[in-house]
Amino acid sequence: MQMETEDILPSLEDQGVRQLYPKGPNINFKKELRSLNRELQLHILELADILVERPSQYARRVEDISLIFKNLHHLLNSLRPHQARATLIHILEL
Repeated sequence: MQMETEDILPSLEDQGVRQLYPKGPNINFKKELRSLNRELQLHILELADILVERPSQYARRVEDISLIFKNLHHLLNSLRPHQARATLIHILEL
């Protein structure tokens, strides 16, 4: 008897979060993770600059950084089923 489970991860929109990477089944995870990582680095540097120059205006930059982190987290979580399958295949091969 073979049991099939469906991998369900709520979309970012379902969670009320704006998605920063393309929608659809053919996402280039490596490219999108790199892009979000670069964007995160840029926003963190801008936050440091804002904290020095205009400390009262930090809130928007922190919100942007939070949005990027949520997108990174969601993208990584969408890879978990693939990781679990690959790990199981490796264990069975051993």
